[in-house]
Amino acid sequence: MAVSRDLEAPAVVNDPTADDATVEKKEYTDGAPANDPFGNEECGEVKYRVMSWWQCGTLMVAENISLGILSLPSAVATLGIVPAVILLLGLSAISWYTGYIMGQFKLRFPQIHSMGDAGELLMGSFGRELFGIGQLLFLIFLMASHILTFSVLFNTITNHGTCTIVFGVVGLVVSCIGALPRTMGKVYWMSMASCISIVTATTVTMIAIGVQAPDNVHVDATTEVSFQEAFLAVTNIIFAYIAHVAFFGFISEMHDPRDFPKSLTMLQVVDTSLYIVTAMVIYRYAGPDVDSPALSSAGPLMKKVAYGLAIPTVVIAGVVFGHVACKYIYVRIFRGSDHLHQNSFLAIGSWVAIGLSVWVVAWVIAESIPVFNQLLSLISSLFGSWFSYGLPAIFWLVMNKGRWFSTRSKICLFIANILILAFACALCGIGLYVSASPPMNPHRTKRFPTDGKLDTTLVRGLGNASAFAISALVEAGRGLLEGEFDPFDLVVATHIGTAAGRDLVDTIAPQEALAVAKREVIARNFIVEEEDA
Repeated sequence: MAVSRDLEAPAVVNDPTADDATVEKKEYTDGAPANDPFGNEECGEVKYRVMSWWQCGTLMVAENISLGILSLPSAVATLGIVPAVILLLGLSAISWYTGYIMGQFKLRFPQIHSMGDAGELLMGSFGRELFGIGQLLFLIFLMASHILTFSVLFNTITNHGTCTIVFGVVGLVVSCIGALPRTMGKVYWMSMASCISIVTATTVTMIAIGVQAPDNVHVDATTEVSFQEAFLAVTNIIFAYIAHVAFFGFISEMHDPRDFPKSLTMLQVVDTSLYIVTAMVIYRYAGPDVDSPALSSAGPLMKKVAYGLAIPTVVIAGVVFGHVACKYIYVRIFRGSDHLHQNSFLAIGSWVAIGLSVWVVAWVIAESIPVFNQLLSLISSLFGSWFSYGLPAIFWLVMNKGRWFSTRSKICLFIANILILAFACALCGIGLYVSASPPMNPHRTKRFPTDGKLDTTLVRGLGNASAFAISALVEAGRGLLEGEFDPFDLVVATHIGTAAGRDLVDTIAPQEALAVAKREVIARNFIVEEEDA
């Protein structure tokens, strides 16, 4: 396998007879390890490898936990309490293990800074470009989703006080300012605010829902649901643990990368505890009809309060993703040069230009692509499943090549990693099918004519509701402007849309029209009965 000279691993570290975690202590105590992406920082003006394990852990928590946590109660409502808790604990354990493998892979090959570097070790220059571009695309779409969420958030708080694009521009400016620091050590201070923000927002949501809850709320230990409904609920839980895309970048800026397991354990303990407590408490008081996100079940006023408290986490989680994306480009351009550690005009100007360019691209994607959520789902399925599950399993196979069956423990780990690899393949394949295929109800659907405009199909079944929600919003908006409002489009966007879809409907649609639409359509099942011929 061809590996570039820059990415050659030190022989002592890449010894196939060594144990997975065997790395000579001098590699991380006597200066920079061989081929470290940041080189020797002893005399540098800017030092990157400064984070302690708990600072890294806090940064990882800020990256992984955002408003997505409030979609978990609806997953519990679909699956039931027992299956949901088992899935949350089981997937947390798998995510910890795959993250641990990435930490060991980084120790074995200290020169790795990104998924692109790991891809080069596995597949040469082709792997570098494939996984590098994949990582960058994944991160940019995540950044775009945070800009979009920022716009929706302020639309909700201000009752659509101004144009959504204006709020998007504000989100872009704030994100660009947050992207100015060049080191993770400085971004860490912002991550503290993000952690406080999401904990406060979820706590307020739980209290508000608990206070407003009726006395006869029914909850289920288990439920009977279709495969399609169960799969969509399970993917909500799976993607709550997909944060591995940034792990190599985090480890590279730790003072001692051997402490990464502590950071990883901190992440898994914090996020799993928050996931379980939030999901179970909200489901207990909101019942099976809990909205997704759960903020919508807290009432109009408390919904705005919780959204206001969540502003820091929406911004900062996006800033963390943006920092990793910018750092990938920056290190790839200046790797091996003195510019990485200088405060020169070229070094600072390049960082600002990269940050501005990446964030502008993310903003354009968020504002201009009509099926943005469907593309985000597709890219998440394609790259997220591999970055978090598939590639770590391959990393283990590479590190232990020739020793897969040497001991009983190796045999067990070999089987476990093969199963994780199969899980990633299944998740990727089914996710791509769900994201790329048009939604379809095999039994009965009905199309409503729109005079040459977008057709909207009311569906219940396997498919990506987000794309339909966006189409419905576009159609409803056109109808409002042209005086040909179609209530069916509004109901689709209201009931099967994403959080963004529902919030936009809440802000642009007259309440009278919404009431009429809800009466005219059996929105609960998204089915319109066919008239007998």
